[in-house]
Amino acid sequence: MVISTAPAALSPENTKRTSRHALYVKVFALIVVLHWAEHLVQAAQIYLLGWPIADAGGILGLWFPWLITSELMHYGYAIVMLIALWCLRNGFEGRVRQWWMLSFALQFWHHIEHLFLLIQATIGTNLGGGPIPMSILQFFVPRVELHLFYNTIVTIPMIVAMAIASKNVSHHTG
Repeated sequence: MVISTAPAALSPENTKRTSRHALYVKVFALIVVLHWAEHLVQAAQIYLLGWPIADAGGILGLWFPWLITSELMHYGYAIVMLIALWCLRNGFEGRVRQWWMLSFALQFWHHIEHLFLLIQATIGTNLGGGPIPMSILQFFVPRVELHLFYNTIVTIPMIVAMAIASKNVSHHTG
C-alpha cells in the first residue's frame, strides 16, 4: 500500500511504515475473508442444503452453536471491524482513502444495527415486541440476507481501495 506517491514516501522510515501498513491490511483482509466464508457457508446450508435457519450456523456454528446466537460476539466482530477500518485509514490517501472511508461509514451503520440487537438481547425487550431481537432493516429484509448485504456493501469499497492502492504500488515499484 502506498502512503504517498511523492518521492519522500520512498525514505527508509516511510518504506518501513508502508510495509507495516500493507501487512496490517493483509491480516485484516484475511479476517474479512474468513468472516465471509462463515456467511457463505451459512447461506449454502440454508439455500443449497435446505437446512432450517436455526441449524445453519456456518462452519464455527457447527462446533460452537452458541456463537450464532451470541449478540455479544456479533457486536464484538462489528466493533473490531469498525476499529480496524478506522485505524488503517491513515495509510491511505486520495481516492483510496475515500473508498476506505466509505467502507468505514457503511460499517458504522452495520455496527449500530448490531448495537440495537445487543441492547435488546441484554434488556430482554425486542423492537416491535417480537420474539427475537430485530435490527432496523431486519423489519424489511430477513437477517441472513441482510447480513450478506451488509457484508457486501462494506467489503466492496475495501476491495476497491486495496485494488487502487495495489495498482499504485505496482506503478511505483515496477
